[in-house]
Amino acid sequence: MTGPNADLIPPARPVIGDAEIDAAVRVLRSGRVVQGPEVAAFEEEFSELVAGRHCVAVNSGTSALHLTLMALGIGPGDEVVVPSFSFAASANAVRLVGAEPVFADIEPGSFCLDPEAVAAAVTPRTAAIMPVHLYGHPAAMDRLMPVAERHGLAVVEDACQAHGAALAGTPVGAFGVAGCFSFYPTKNMHALEGGMISTSDPALARTLRLLRNQGMEQRYANEIVGANMRLTDVAAAIGRVQLRRLPEWTEQRRANAKFLDAQITGAITPPVADAARHVYHQYTIRVTGDRDAAQRRLREQGVGSAVYYPTPIHRLRPYLGEDGQPGPWDLPETERAAREVLSLPVHPLLTQPELERIAEAVNALAVAR
Repeated sequence: MTGPNADLIPPARPVIGDAEIDAAVRVLRSGRVVQGPEVAAFEEEFSELVAGRHCVAVNSGTSALHLTLMALGIGPGDEVVVPSFSFAASANAVRLVGAEPVFADIEPGSFCLDPEAVAAAVTPRTAAIMPVHLYGHPAAMDRLMPVAERHGLAVVEDACQAHGAALAGTPVGAFGVAGCFSFYPTKNMHALEGGMISTSDPALARTLRLLRNQGMEQRYANEIVGANMRLTDVAAAIGRVQLRRLPEWTEQRRANAKFLDAQITGAITPPVADAARHVYHQYTIRVTGDRDAAQRRLREQGVGSAVYYPTPIHRLRPYLGEDGQPGPWDLPETERAAREVLSLPVHPLLTQPELERIAEAVNALAVAR
């Protein structure tokens, strides 16, 4: 058993190696540092991850969501169905275009939107559904897409945590009208910071390219009102290095998760839906009882952990009603997940002794209870 003074195994460990540094220096020396050949190459190469769709690089995953909703013309008077159990950016993007997020509950296994709850949340004002492929597990797109088709709704996939995840062989980002990815340093691959939008619609792709670059394709020939949400070539070059290693890292994450599944008996391990390819951005268990105490005990054994997300979006200050209270949302699985989830290290740099220490520490929680 490892004592309290042991080196802590962090819940995430971003990779920035010599290849990433060399790529950044190469671009800096070239003088082509914004919206140049590295961005174009990154877009083309990322397309292979999303079934050959058009890809548009932007400066963050949040920008990807924001620009997509802008390009679809979603705005004041519209509603977008989103999960409350997610990072706030999922709902923030809806508010940023003047639309209103409508929160639907999640499925207990995947932590992703429950299609039945989504169907019940649709109103005449609903314009889109935004499923979040949370923790790297694909949402139930086989059941969500028919809901959208029945009501004529756009589907914008928040795939910011799910690079390479798939359902029945179809990769996330290739189901809806658009998919949005993040390259923040803790993601399964990163570009220091950045985002990507995938779409099968060439007209939408062109609109997105205009929107990210002040509304212009040719300099000073502005066609629409746009923003400055471009990706730098330095970030794109780093992203290209990471993208090449993503398959290897993904398989290591999946192998790490398989080991933890087999060894952990002291908590509820993450289930995987039929035909789903989970890429384990997070390995998220459920802990009943005192979660804070569980985190302390894990830390004493040298195991870091994190809670994503302790406060559902509908309980965050910007989404409370005028009376300071959450709206009339019926989200029992969301509330339960927020009380119980705890994410353990699963990143590809873990060693076998570290994996064993993680499993041993989690199993000790059951003994302590």
